[in-house]
Amino acid sequence: MHTLILVRACATEYDRQGRIQGTLDVPLTPDGRRQAELLAQELTSALGADAVSAIYASPSSAAQETAATLAEALDLKPRTADKLNNIDHGLWQGMLVSDVKEKQPRVYRQWQEQPETVCPPQGESVLAAKKRIAESLRKLFKRHRDDDTIALVAPEPLATLVGHVLRHDEVAELWKPQADRVRWEAIPIEPATTGEAPVTKPQ
Repeated sequence: MHTLILVRACATEYDRQGRIQGTLDVPLTPDGRRQAELLAQELTSALGADAVSAIYASPSSAAQETAATLAEALDLKPRTADKLNNIDHGLWQGMLVSDVKEKQPRVYRQWQEQPETVCPPQGESVLAAKKRIAESLRKLFKRHRDDDTIALVAPEPLATLVGHVLRHDEVAELWKPQADRVRWEAIPIEPATTGEAPVTKPQ
């Protein structure tokens, strides 16, 4: 059984301002880099320096920088998961979440409560993103032995969707503030059969 260590990329200026980042490439702030250093210490303490077989990161600068710090602590070389870009929020990218809430309250509420029913203008739907994520994860897991522990660093809301695809739980709170989220979580994954999405082990 694989174990995925799902790590959320550390803080960017857009996180601090409450802006929708999407596919815009925003690097870590100085505070974000300090977060990554503390996160590396926490992970090595919790998991052990030799527990993780490989570490992957989304192509975004924030994920890459976070992964580089973790990889150094884990004595690994970070790899890029090319197809695991963040969700494309189209014309919403760069906007304050509060502006969307104020100017489009019905759409904002629908996005919060039923995000799979909303597609940002000129952006990517949650359903399309889930399909892309599932396919990328299948390919990633095939590269490793069934008992490997793999780390994946991803920005929000991609990280939340990755967790949803693996656990098959409800999609919710995609715009939850970064500071209110857990920094990392371990998700056990049953070996996937050919052509099927990875699934978590029943609890």
